[in-house]
Amino acid sequence: MKTSLSGTRPLRRVAATLALLVVAAFSHAAQAAYPEQPIKLVVGFPPGGGGDLYGRLIASEMSKTLGQTVVVENRAGAGGNIAADVVAKSKPDGYTLLLAMSGNLAVSPALKPASLPYKPGDFAPIGLILEAPHGLFVASNSKYTDGKAVLNAAKTHKLSFASTGTGGAAHIGMEMIRQRAGVDMLHVPYKGSGPAITDLIGGQVDMFFATASPLMGQVRQGQLRVLALTGAQRSPALPNVPTFRELGVDVVVTQWYGLVAPAGTPKDVLAKLSEHLSRALAQPEVRDAIRKDAAMERNLPLDKFGRYIAEDIARYKSAATPELLSQIAQ
Repeated sequence: MKTSLSGTRPLRRVAATLALLVVAAFSHAAQAAYPEQPIKLVVGFPPGGGGDLYGRLIASEMSKTLGQTVVVENRAGAGGNIAADVVAKSKPDGYTLLLAMSGNLAVSPALKPASLPYKPGDFAPIGLILEAPHGLFVASNSKYTDGKAVLNAAKTHKLSFASTGTGGAAHIGMEMIRQRAGVDMLHVPYKGSGPAITDLIGGQVDMFFATASPLMGQVRQGQLRVLALTGAQRSPALPNVPTFRELGVDVVVTQWYGLVAPAGTPKDVLAKLSEHLSRALAQPEVRDAIRKDAAMERNLPLDKFGRYIAEDIARYKSAATPELLSQIAQ
């Protein structure tokens, strides 16, 4: 008895369709089940630092809605670049994330890409968390009482500014201000804000340029004054402090934090993580914790965050003068 080929073709098509439906069903079930185990958030700071506190804040809040614990793993060193390298080389399954920041995903890729073991394309954006302005600080007994006075004085006197390290986000931000204001200042790098503040109060340096949030305690206690801030608009926590843009110096770079995953992480997983990050940022207690120290939450998900990173890299590249690159290379 002969079997008709034309009769078997519909059967084959039905079988193939059923197989595809079974695969799709299993795939959907696997996606719907994410996350099935705890998620690791790698933070490039030691416990207790500013970035660590923000990482733990978001990890705790996202744990409540994801149904799985988000565990913070501290991998400090090299300005956050060690943590970034760990995540870049991790399995892209949504279970290893990075607390990205302007230092390791914008400044370093812009100014010293050849020295990095990773590149921005090794990551998939999940969402921006917050922006914290950089501030120009002086000791409470300084003769300088406003940012405009400092910039004017710097045109006739060689003033000095401290930072927490050559090539860091704050150092580059101040170099951008110096360039665009047309002033010459001596950069004095320190290994941490503690010794920088000690010398600032002691009069060894004129100014300290740093991310504002960690220094708000000293401002409230009257040890320091902040004269101007970066950013597109004034901080609600410091409404009387002008932005550099208001002073005629168009520098808006900030210290930002966000979440990224290894490149290749499934889009549905990224979307789920982004959704739960947005939920976390909408919580009043999270907003209050971020805003109390002059930072501001920013709900910028997925591709919008990716474009934000690319634009920030371009801003830092614009500051890459031969003089600055020479400083960083030393």
